[in-house]
Amino acid sequence: MTFSIHGLPVSRGIAIGRAVLVASSRMDVAHYFVTKEDVPLEIDRLRIGRDKVTEELERLQKNIGFRETSNELSALIDVHLMLLKDEELINGVKSWVTDRLYNAEWALTSQLEVLGRQFDEMEDDYLRERKADLEQIVEKVLRAMKGFVSPILAPMASPTLQYGANNSFMDESQELPLILVTHDLSPAEMLHFKQSVFVGFVTDVGGKTSHTAIVARSLDIPAVVGARQSTQLIRQDDLLIIDGDAGLVVVDPSPVILADYRIKQGQADLALVSLSCLRHTPSITIDGIEIELLANIEMPEDALLASQAGADGVGLFRSEFLFMGLSGHLPGEEEQYRAYSKAIEGMGGLPVTIRTVDIGADKPIEHGIRNDLHLNPALGLRAIRWSLSDPEMFMTQLRAILRAAALGPVKLLIPMLVHGAEIRQTLSLIRMARSQLDERGVAYGEVKVGAMIEIPAAALTVPTFLKYFDFVSIGTNDLIQYTLAVDRADESVAHLYDPLHPAVLFLIANTISICNAQGKGVSVCGEMAGDVSLTKLLLGLGLRSFSMHPSQILKIKHEILQSDIGKLTTWAYDVIHQEDPSVYLEKSQ
Repeated sequence: MTFSIHGLPVSRGIAIGRAVLVASSRMDVAHYFVTKEDVPLEIDRLRIGRDKVTEELERLQKNIGFRETSNELSALIDVHLMLLKDEELINGVKSWVTDRLYNAEWALTSQLEVLGRQFDEMEDDYLRERKADLEQIVEKVLRAMKGFVSPILAPMASPTLQYGANNSFMDESQELPLILVTHDLSPAEMLHFKQSVFVGFVTDVGGKTSHTAIVARSLDIPAVVGARQSTQLIRQDDLLIIDGDAGLVVVDPSPVILADYRIKQGQADLALVSLSCLRHTPSITIDGIEIELLANIEMPEDALLASQAGADGVGLFRSEFLFMGLSGHLPGEEEQYRAYSKAIEGMGGLPVTIRTVDIGADKPIEHGIRNDLHLNPALGLRAIRWSLSDPEMFMTQLRAILRAAALGPVKLLIPMLVHGAEIRQTLSLIRMARSQLDERGVAYGEVKVGAMIEIPAAALTVPTFLKYFDFVSIGTNDLIQYTLAVDRADESVAHLYDPLHPAVLFLIANTISICNAQGKGVSVCGEMAGDVSLTKLLLGLGLRSFSMHPSQILKIKHEILQSDIGKLTTWAYDVIHQEDPSVYLEKSQ
C-alpha cells in the first residue's frame, strides 16, 4: 500500500531505491547496581569503550585527506572527538558510577539525560541540535562496549537489491540502489556515505541546521530528516522515493507515482546541469541591475565551497563555530587569526564579512554560569551583550579579525545591537583593539563595520544605526522570532513562525528603504535570502545583496536573471500591504 511520510526538506533532489532499515540504534540499556568493589571495573569498561570510538574517529580523520569528500566532515568529526573528551560528560558518568553505584551503561545514559536537558534549553538552533551529536557519541560508546560496529561502517554484501514481489510490475532483472533509513547519522558514518552504496537517506530526527543536514547539502545527497516514525513505518526492502525538495518520503509507490518521479528525477538532473552553467554568469536582472550574491559559512574551509559556488564573497562568517566544543578554554588570538586568515585566503580577494561571536549565557562555553538561572536565553546575555560583558574575550577576537584583514577585504559585523550605548561601547573597543596592535607593532587592515538588524527595536531605529555603521545586515531568522514572539525551536508554535507576516515584511522593507536612501549597504543573511519563492519580493523591496548557504546561490541567481525589477517594485509593495501576504504572493506569482 502506498503512503507518504513527511519530514524536513534539507537537501534537494530525488532518490529512488530500496530501504535498508537500521532501526533505532539506541540499544536497550540494562539498569542495575554494582558493588563498590566493582566501581573501578565499570569505569574501566567505559574508558575502553570511549577509547575504541576515539580511535575509530581519529583513524577516519586521518583518511579524510585521501578521500573525495567535503571539508565539513573533518570539522564534524572534530566536534565528536571534542564531545568524547568533554570533562562534564566524563566526570558526570564517573559520578553516577561512584556515588550511585550505577552500572556503566546506566551511568552513561543518565549523564546523557542531564546534558540533553541543557541542550534543549539552548536558544540557538545550531547549538541546540548538537544534542544529536552527543546522543550519537553515547550510542557509539554503548555499541563499542557491546562489540557492535556502525551499520554504515559495516561492509555491505551487495551494492544493489532486486525489486521484490511487492513491485512485480517492474522487470525483476532490474536493480535499484539503496536508501538508508535510520534514527540518525553521525558525521563518522556520513564520511563513508559518499563511497557507500546508498544514494539517499531518511532519519527520524534532525533539523535544518543539524550536522546530518549540513553534510547532506554539501554532498548533494537527497535526504529527509525529522521524519519522526520512519524507522517504525518503513520495512526492510520497501521501495522508496525521497523527494528532497518537498521533505517527502513515498513508501511502496504505485506504478504511476513511480513513473512520475522518474520523469521528475530526469528533469532535475537536466536542471542541475543547466544551473552549473550559470556559475560564472554575472547576476544581473533583465533591466540591467547587478545583484550581489554572498555565502553564509560556518568554518574557514567553507570559503572554498563558497568560491566554487560562484559567490561574490562571504556575507556571514559565523565565528561562534570556532568557539564550539572547546573544553576548558576559548580560542586564543593566534588560533582565531589562523581561522579567519584561511577563510580570507580561500575567497581569493573577495570580501569576507565576519560576525563577532553570537553566543549567549545558555551556551556550554560559558564558564561558571549556571544555565538554569536563565529563564529565557533568547532575551538574555547573548551575542554582543555577552561580548561586552567579557571585554578581554571580545578584544581578543577583534584583534584577530583586524590582523586577518591585512590579508584581504574584511567587514566586521556586530550581532544583536539595540541601544546607542552598546553601539558606542563596541566602536570604542574596536578603536582600542587597533591601538593595542599599534603598540605591539603588529600589522592589521582596515575594516568596514556593520550591524545586524535582528531586533524590532533596531529595525525601527535604523537611522541611528546608520550614523555609526558602514552597512547593516538583516538577520531575518531572529527578526521574525522576536517580532512575532515565536520561539522557532518550539514545535508547538512553529506554525506561527511566518516570514511573510505583514509586520515582518514592514520592518524589512523599511530597513532596506532607509539604507538605500542614505546610500548605505544593506543585505539579508537569514533563511529568507536563500528562499527562491521570496527572491522577487525582496528584489522588488529594493534588496540588492543576498547572503545564503552556498548550495542556494545558483538557484537564486537563476531567479534573478529572469527578474525585471522595474515591474516588481509596485507588485512587491502591494504584497506587503495585504492582510495575508502569503496568500496574495501565491496567487500573484
